[in-house]
Amino acid sequence: MKNSNTNMDGLRKEPDEMKKQIKRQTLGYIAAAFGLVAGLAWNDAIKSLIEYLFPLAQNTLFAKFGYAALITVVVVAVTIYLGTWLKDEKSQ
Repeated sequence: MKNSNTNMDGLRKEPDEMKKQIKRQTLGYIAAAFGLVAGLAWNDAIKSLIEYLFPLAQNTLFAKFGYAALITVVVVAVTIYLGTWLKDEKSQ
């Protein structure tokens, strides 16, 4: 009989933990959405800067590919750093 009481306590705690997990996930999704909006705004601003510095008659295409390559390198570096940082957090 003692074992069934332990199971009931576990079942009561599970919904609370699930609610916390849902809140964390929702917050993560909202933060990602705001990050996407900010990223799109910066993308538009940088594209406008490239068009201002390199008018259409010049090498705008090369400048845009250079920008894309630079952003890709930065994103990969940050992703690798965050991956190792999270891996270290889990091991502690």
